[in-house]
Amino acid sequence: MNLTNSTAHVLKPAPAPPAPAPPAAASALTPLGLVTLLLGAALPMIDFFIVNVAMPSIERDLHASPATLEMVVAGYAVAYAVLLVLGGRLGDTYGRRKLFLWGVAAFGATSLACGLAPGAWWLVGARVAQGASSALMLPQVLATIHATTRGERRTKAVALYGSVGGLSVVLGQVLGGVIVAADVAGTGWRMAFLVNVPVAAAALLCAVRAVPDSRTEQPRSGDIAGTVLLAASLVALLLPLTEGRAAGWPAWAITLLAASPLLAWAFAYVELRAERTGGSPLLPPSLLRAPGVRKGLVLGLPVFIGFSGWMFTSAVTLQQGLHYSALKSGLTLVPMGVAQFAASMLAPRLVTWLGSRAMTACALVHGCGLAVLALTVLWTPWPTLSPLALAPGLALCGIGQGIQLALYFRIVLAAVPAARAGAGSGLAATVQQSCLAIGVATLGSLFLALVPGLGMRDAYVIVLGAQLAGLLGLALLSLRLPRRLG
Repeated sequence: MNLTNSTAHVLKPAPAPPAPAPPAAASALTPLGLVTLLLGAALPMIDFFIVNVAMPSIERDLHASPATLEMVVAGYAVAYAVLLVLGGRLGDTYGRRKLFLWGVAAFGATSLACGLAPGAWWLVGARVAQGASSALMLPQVLATIHATTRGERRTKAVALYGSVGGLSVVLGQVLGGVIVAADVAGTGWRMAFLVNVPVAAAALLCAVRAVPDSRTEQPRSGDIAGTVLLAASLVALLLPLTEGRAAGWPAWAITLLAASPLLAWAFAYVELRAERTGGSPLLPPSLLRAPGVRKGLVLGLPVFIGFSGWMFTSAVTLQQGLHYSALKSGLTLVPMGVAQFAASMLAPRLVTWLGSRAMTACALVHGCGLAVLALTVLWTPWPTLSPLALAPGLALCGIGQGIQLALYFRIVLAAVPAARAGAGSGLAATVQQSCLAIGVATLGSLFLALVPGLGMRDAYVIVLGAQLAGLLGLALLSLRLPRRLG
């Protein structure tokens, strides 16, 4: 208190201090703003599953080779993973609302370019651009939630973010099957991309009105060396893993894989030196020194690698092994998606009750779901295996996945300062997307390698066993978390 205020206090009674106002950040994000952010998060995920269903039609219409088709998926995934941290950093510096608006607009424009693609390589290029636009948009979702909510509101918002994954699985698969079957106005697979355009336009209009702005109070300069090295290390890892098998593991794939750890070491060295000298690292190493961030990222490895590998092998098994149609395959996964959504809504209460042991419990439930699926596949005559028979195992898997995703982001982001929310959410999403690509490359390759010798049913069961082993590891790792989560 200064001298003037002290004198005033002596001359007259001090007025009662006003009741403390709630922090602006805690009330800044309105329900419409949250829905808009979640829509922005859902768009790339729904599009991923729609495109997977539409792949056979794209192959026929554009006369695309299997390697080119993989590039349609891999080009998007690699661009997405490579640029996520940069997208988060740009949001920290220039404003998360602005980057979200640009990302949504770019996603709509690149979706239009995909839908109008005259050839396969045009589609590959448009998909790379679409992945880049998603990398601008997605980090702003979690960063804005982290910077503009507190306490219970943040917990619920992160749980809703986790539920988007379950809904995206269902909507993507079912919508993809409906779109391909309907062949609206003769557009065929193209509508899988064109449908994004009006949705992105609606999200853009809502974002202009309802999404609050936030950014770090002290913007920093760019980190060109860190950006280039991070991009190079991720490309060197993800591109061979996604394309190497289809290309027969040529020399370039082996060379890139060998170079990836060296590039990652160079990136870590540059970032550490920049932080020590007061520079502006793209990904501050101090983020990884926070125990919550480090442990959360490690827990994400079996979650996302297992999920993406399972989705790939299940799609092939249902459509090629059991000869389900695209629509029937999508409807088969509805019990999993519904259970995942419901579980993500209950995750905050479960954490209040069990603390970090909620991760242990959901890993075991998920593992039970995989075991039920494996037994169902082995004990039921293969040609007559119905979606109803698969429903119990799928529902258990959905319960586990819904809680895992919400807890992953909660553990990671709880240890991230608000000023670094963009970098932290970008890091969390980069690990997620990289693991999704690695899961398809590793478990998917294992599955395809086993099919010729064992048949699709036994190969699928072995992959389920590999994922079950990962979940048991997740359960053991989660026991090392502090019982109380932030």
